[in-house]
Amino acid sequence: MTELHYLTATEMARLVRTRQVSAAELVQAHLDRIEQVNPKVNAIVTLAAERALDDARRADARTPEGPLHGIPVAHKDLVDTAGIRTTYGSPLYADHVPDRDDLIVRRLRRAGAITIGKTNTPEFGTGSHTVNEVFGATRNPYDLSRSAGGSSGGAAAALACGMTPLADGSDMGGSLRNPASFCNVVGLRPTPGRVPDIAERSAWFTLATLGPMARTVEDVTLMLQVISGFHPGSPYAITEPFAPDPEISVQGLKVAWSPDLGGLPVDPATARVTATAPHVFERLGADVEQVELDLSDAEDAFRIYRAWNYALSYGDLPKAGPNVAWNVEQGRKVTGEDLARAEQLRTRLYHRMAAFFEEYDVLIAPVSQVPPFPVGQPYVTEIDGHAMPDYLAWMRSAYWISVLHAPAASVPAGFTDDGLPVGVQIVGRPFADATVLRFARAFEQVTGYGSRRPTL
Repeated sequence: MTELHYLTATEMARLVRTRQVSAAELVQAHLDRIEQVNPKVNAIVTLAAERALDDARRADARTPEGPLHGIPVAHKDLVDTAGIRTTYGSPLYADHVPDRDDLIVRRLRRAGAITIGKTNTPEFGTGSHTVNEVFGATRNPYDLSRSAGGSSGGAAAALACGMTPLADGSDMGGSLRNPASFCNVVGLRPTPGRVPDIAERSAWFTLATLGPMARTVEDVTLMLQVISGFHPGSPYAITEPFAPDPEISVQGLKVAWSPDLGGLPVDPATARVTATAPHVFERLGADVEQVELDLSDAEDAFRIYRAWNYALSYGDLPKAGPNVAWNVEQGRKVTGEDLARAEQLRTRLYHRMAAFFEEYDVLIAPVSQVPPFPVGQPYVTEIDGHAMPDYLAWMRSAYWISVLHAPAASVPAGFTDDGLPVGVQIVGRPFADATVLRFARAFEQVTGYGSRRPTL
């Protein structure tokens, strides 16, 4: 079988379950692929080769049970993995080896998945460009001179290259959606609480969430079924189990299209690609309407909550990199009055968008405002003639959506003239994750952009 590493996780699971391929063969195929291409992209930063092979042999000796039996998975280097180095992208933790798995790792392993390694991330996931002092930069598989995005850039690049069929990501302001867009893969920022996370310091912080990443919507859906579900360790975990929408057609459903989310600057190359998405949904029979949005309340709300959380989470570190230190410093300036204003802004926006989603089933918009930028550039400083005031501002198209408490998927939407991937963002009403995935799958099946592989 050629290119075993580029089969979908769903196909791999069927082959392992029917004994047409062994888990050991599957893991070895991915280890071979990692050896071949990882030196070029630097996506997998800690490899668990021997452990993965041992786990695969044990899986082959058992009757397949879980839905991911024998399937390799890579974990973001922010996620604790027992016995496997976890650095959080920080020199402060360069030699850190946790003694227990995080909940998402336990759930994947319980479903039969096999940990193959850890994926690169900026320090503590800070920023939408994957580079740190421990491992360096992750490069975009479609153009090695470009960024893979971030902070789940290692995960996205590894998926695009066939180094793993599944990967977990996390998203506060676009850290899962942005790299999926940059690397031509699929990522879902689920409704917060859909994938519970046990946070020791900020258990009630709802801007950040874990989520699934894969090369297809079907695989993202499969992974979400495994990692979602109630857990008492999270105070806002969703109690109802996730169930995929059995319907595939989007005919007759209503789509709101916003090319700029209310006046944000968008690079012309990105705009040309994302402008094709409404026509795809029209061909699928959906009722598409271009809308004018005002999401500006999300700006201060996001920045205040984010800064406050950084001061809480990382304020006592002895020394951190410049991005983390800047965020901590911003957080130390936050007052009670600021938090009250953030809560008022977010509440007002939530109710306004609740009314919006009574009229529309989904909102579609650009994921990122720019295509992948040069890997040596710390962040985007200008978009279509508009200067960015800091390293956060270029990701407003993603972090404004984070404030909505809504599910949002990044799905491959095409390529710029010079071959750089661009994703479209599909946003649903809170808790309507299945609807978002329904639209994402319909879009994916009719376009097929995600099947275009990088040539390394």
